[in-house]
Formats: sequence, structure tokens, C-alpha cells
Amino acid sequence: MRHPDMQSGWIDAPHRGVSLGRFALESGEHLDDLVISYVVHGDLADRARPVVLGLCAIGSTHHRLDFLIGNGRAFDPADVTVIVADALGNGLSSSPSNSATQPGARFPRFTIRDMVNSQKALLDHLGIDMLTAVVGASMGGMQALQWGVSYPHAMEKLVALVPMAKTSAWSQAVNHAGRCALETSNGDWRAWLAVMHVLAMRTPARFAQDVAQAGGTRAWFDTRAAWFRTQRLDPLDWIWQSHAYDAHDVGTTPGFGGDTARALAAIDAQTLIGVPELDLYNPVEEGAQAAAQVRNATLLRVPSTSGHMMASDADPASAAQLNAAIASFMGDRQASR
Repeated sequence: MRHPDMQSGWIDAPHRGVSLGRFALESGEHLDDLVISYVVHGDLADRARPVVLGLCAIGSTHHRLDFLIGNGRAFDPADVTVIVADALGNGLSSSPSNSATQPGARFPRFTIRDMVNSQKALLDHLGIDMLTAVVGASMGGMQALQWGVSYPHAMEKLVALVPMAKTSAWSQAVNHAGRCALETSNGDWRAWLAVMHVLAMRTPARFAQDVAQAGGTRAWFDTRAAWFRTQRLDPLDWIWQSHAYDAHDVGTTPGFGGDTARALAAIDAQTLIGVPELDLYNPVEEGAQAAAQVRNATLLRVPSTSGHMMASDADPASAAQLNAAIASFMGDRQASR
């Protein structure tokens, strides 16, 4: 396992993992031995408590949603149990970088639905058949919507931040540029950082702010590159996840014949979709369209100029607004705080 160094704001919960055996993928291939990494915030043994499933973004870990977890936040472990699952290909759950029998390029390609099905296998193993909520940001938000389509009666509520129901051509192009940066740089992540952490994740306004704080563009890149080395991300893991990202469409779920709108209309859960003013990775229009097609959805427009980073602790004002809005959506007593 290639766990990143702990960062400020992360919750140091014990890491757990379970081996679930041979696992069938949508492609018809198999994982020889599915391993799912996860953490638990709260008391999993108390089955009377509400259970929330948290999902992580591309290239991230179970720490991705830590900004929503804690006393005074949207999900307080004193009141709910939060299980955050590591997605296939993130280096903690089964991935090209850590498979003993299917290493590297031998690791089968997987989809976002495969991620969701692996998470369902984890919950089945844990004996959990009903969730209070499924929550995720970015690729985690895409997984959340897929949960609503694949398992419409398994949760009461969905929270999908900066999501897409069907990956846009723009987002596919961004990922393609990221893959090219990795594949042509001989292991140097700087070109990839320029594509993914600047052009995709930030807006011009947010980047100008970050550069000013860093003391210049070059200083920002030096600092960011040093930080990124602490994340221990394997290039092939990100590439495999990016292919899953590119291929995603809830409409191709069995039974919907490629009809994205019909798949979204099948979601039963009350749904909250959050988007910023501008997103140069997952276009805002994609989240807004998904909200219009889910029968019981609310679209939250957060007045943030941070772009895709709106749904993270990198934008404290947006994080505070998201925590309040999600708490209110969940009917949490913390909503009035």
C-alpha cells in the first residue's frame, strides 16, 4: 500500500482492508483477488446508527472527504458512522501498482460501475444493506450518481459534488492531456501537474491567488511538486482510473440502453448536486443537467472562484458552505449552526 504522508486537516483513522476473492468486471475479465481499503469514522458495531458511504476522487484516497467529517461538520461521527472506501486503482484498493498476480499493465481495465460494484461487495461483507447517504466529490460524485442508478433502493440520500452523469468530451480531453504528460515525461510529474492541478482544477482567479501566496509561478510549481511527491501516486494507477473516468455514462448501466436521462430518472434517492461558478475539469453544465434529470434533486450553486477545487478543503469558504448545506440536506441538527 502506498499511503500518502498525512496532511494538515486529514483524519488519522485506522486503515482497514478486506480481501473479497475473485471479482468479475464489466469487461468480462476478473480481478484475481479484490482487495478493498477503507476507513470507518464512528461506531460500525452499533447497527442502530445511520451509515454514510463516502467515495474518493480520481488519484485520491479516503482522506478526500475529511473536510466534511467531524464535530460541527456535515457528518459527525458522534451521530453517524461514515465508511469511506478507496476506489479501484488508487493504490490502496486493488490497483496496477499493488496487485501480486496482475501487476502493472497486466491489471485489467475497470469502470466506474466496477468501482461501485466493488463497494457494494464491501458493504455486503460488512452486513450493511441500507445507507443513509452516499457522498462523493468529482469522480466520487460520479460514483454517487452511479450508486443511485445501480442500487436505487440502497440509500435514502445522495450527495454528488462537481459530478458528471456522462463524461463530457471536454473532460475526456483534459484526461488525455494528463495521460500524455505522464507518458512522455519519463516519470516527471511536473507536466501532469500543469495540466491537472492548474488548467483543470483551478480557475485563472484561483491560480493567481495561489501564485501570489507562493511568491511566483515557478515557486508555486516547486512547492506543489514537492508536496505531490508525498502523495506516492503511481502513474499507471492514475492512467487506469482516468480511462474509467473517460468511459463513464450512467446510461450504459444494464437496462437503460445508453439513455443517460432515463437512468438518472430512475434514481429514487433525494439528491443534492453541488457545483461552483466555473469548473474547467467537470463542466458546471454537466452537474446542472444531471440535477434537472434526477426526479428529486436540488442543485446547489456555490459562489466559488476556485473551480473544481470548490469541493475540497482547499477553499475554506466553500467548505463551510458545503458543510452547512449538506447538514441541512441531511436534516442534521448542525444545520442551524
